[in-house]
Amino acid sequence: MQVFDRGIAWLDTGTFESMMQASEYVRVIEERQGLKIGCIEEIAWRAGWINDDQLAVLAEPLRKSGYGTYLDRLLHR
Repeated sequence: MQVFDRGIAWLDTGTFESMMQASEYVRVIEERQGLKIGCIEEIAWRAGWINDDQLAVLAEPLRKSGYGTYLDRLLHR
């Protein structure tokens, strides 16, 4: 048995309805907290695996999307 730490949610997506519920959960959390869930670029940057310049390079082709804007905002906080 594994007990998850606080802040972790298990989302069972075995049915169409549960997939839609999980999608809505992620949307609401991201919108309210202003953070992306599962952003691998941010995880790598915060862990020190990539630096600011490398994050900027990864963000460049995505700048016209909300995701790219999010990565860009990380660098300017």
